[in-house]
Amino acid sequence: MKYGGWPNPGDLVVGKIDEIEDFGVFVDLEEYQDKRGLIHISEVASGWIKNVRDHVREGQIVVCKVLEVDESHEQIDLSLKDVNDHQHSDKIQEWKNEQKADNWMGLAFGEEVDDHYVSVADELLGSFGSLYDAFKQAAIHGEEALERIDIAEEDAAAIIETARENVSVPYVNVTGYVDLENASETGVEGIREALKAAEGNGDLPDGVDLEVTYVGAPEYRIKVRAPNYKVAEAELEESADRAVTAIAAEGGTGEFHRERHSDDE
Repeated sequence: MKYGGWPNPGDLVVGKIDEIEDFGVFVDLEEYQDKRGLIHISEVASGWIKNVRDHVREGQIVVCKVLEVDESHEQIDLSLKDVNDHQHSDKIQEWKNEQKADNWMGLAFGEEVDDHYVSVADELLGSFGSLYDAFKQAAIHGEEALERIDIAEEDAAAIIETARENVSVPYVNVTGYVDLENASETGVEGIREALKAAEGNGDLPDGVDLEVTYVGAPEYRIKVRAPNYKVAEAELEESADRAVTAIAAEGGTGEFHRERHSDDE
């Protein structure tokens, strides 16, 4: 999905060299719809340039710095020499990530870029800065990442499902809550035993971290960090099941839920 607006001076942009002249190079901007820029010969490389074609070629993908933008004359002045290797590498990776995210948007909402598609994309861009970061956060944090975004529930669900199927992340976090009450004679000690059970008594799979913390009576938070969502969700549910089973054995009651109920920190 290409942006319909204009870049700003100082931005780094990705372009494809379209035409080479003695005075400079014309570049089609890959991230912007129907936008073309000019690299003057003095901005192609440092030092004196005898032949522009010694430095660039048609069809080459380049990263340029935006020097000036004149919307009234539809003119964008660019510099190639002001972009160092590190900036070039980072920008190309960012651009490739956005291409991936464009594909994910197609999987989630269909390939046709209609008004609905654009409105969802605009919300994601406005909140996360890029589509790629939006999908990455959706893969890591699920509904929590999108709960403040002004999109429909079914759209959020489509993004989360697509993200979890396609985005590679180093780990994911999931959170749930369990209410534990014990009016039996075992009292607080019975709740402690239930919490130990929730924590797995030190027996967790490799790569999984699980933490149980007090929220506010009778609520406890279970937070699981794991290599992927399938493992994280399974460990969360098993932790809650262990706590509920343990408190029942102590004569109390327990209930698992995904949303926080207590008003206390």
